[in-house]
Amino acid sequence: MSNRHRTVYYIGVTAGLIARASQHRHGEGYTFAKKYRCTNLIYYEAYGRIEEAIDREKVLKKWRRSWKDELIKKKNPALRDLYPEVAKH
Repeated sequence: MSNRHRTVYYIGVTAGLIARASQHRHGEGYTFAKKYRCTNLIYYEAYGRIEEAIDREKVLKKWRRSWKDELIKKKNPALRDLYPEVAKH
């Protein structure tokens, strides 16, 4: 998740991406995301097991900002909000 100006990233794990992203969009949920207005879904990864997702989250949270930028831009070069298309499914 990111804010409108893409100056802040929030990395988290959820078993329900659409519902969780919707919560962030409505200012509900985790304090950090709410404080920094991280309402746009700009990147996500899907895993078969929650343990895999948690392990990946831990790794990404240790990454430098530049590495995260590169990862996100590979899948979403325009850094557009992916929520509208994800919510359709």
